Amino acid sequence: MTQTDKIAVVLLSGGLDSMVTAAIARENGYRLQALSINYGQRHFCELNSASTIADKLGVERHVVLPLDLRQFGGSALTDDIDVPKAGVAQDEIPVTYVPARNLLFLALTTAFAESAGASDIFIGVNALDYSGYPDCRPEFIASFAETARLGTRQGVEGTPFVIHAPLQHFTKADIARECARLDLDPAWSWSCYDPTADGIACGLCDSCRLRRKGFAEAGVMDTTAYAAPFAAD
Repeated sequence: MTQTDKIAVVLLSGGLDSMVTAAIARENGYRLQALSINYGQRHFCELNSASTIADKLGVERHVVLPLDLRQFGGSALTDDIDVPKAGVAQDEIPVTYVPARNLLFLALTTAFAESAGASDIFIGVNALDYSGYPDCRPEFIASFAETARLGTRQGVEGTPFVIHAPLQHFTKADIARECARLDLDPAWSWSCYDPTADGIACGLCDSCRLRRKGFAEAGVMDTTAYAAPFAAD
């Protein structure tokens, strides 16, 4: 297989981390296909960003899959629960955690990759500045890779999937620097959990705070518009 024959499937949420991850995959010589999930998230505008990123990065096939997790609820992103705005929670799993989200999404991405004849999957999880989500930890990624090996025809026949998580040990400042190095416009991506009625990032939710803090620490301009002024926690 030549370098240009390599296909990677990227789990593309539309967020900063998934955008940088997709660009890293492209930089490493992969042809890109991407999966985005419309799971009933209150910040569904991230799907518009996913489409923008797919276009900018030359993604060959971009699937937006409906999966209405509002039927389950249990998260401030899919249920009638207020998104916290008082500062990033420490040492606890926040209410913006969506039950088993990355477990579900990686399973779907694996199915997409197997149908596309790809063995490389890229996901933008991050274990440092990640708001306490258990499904962003290295242990989870390693465990899922083994599950995929055992539970797919491709894995059983000897071509296991490789789960790439290039940002796993990056801080948000590191990710902001990678965004600049890769010549990506931060405004192509979307991080806010609770946008205003007119589609502006709130600037105060955990995701906005972590993103803004990372860009500030990196000394990189975030071209995204925010409804509230930046205040470091």
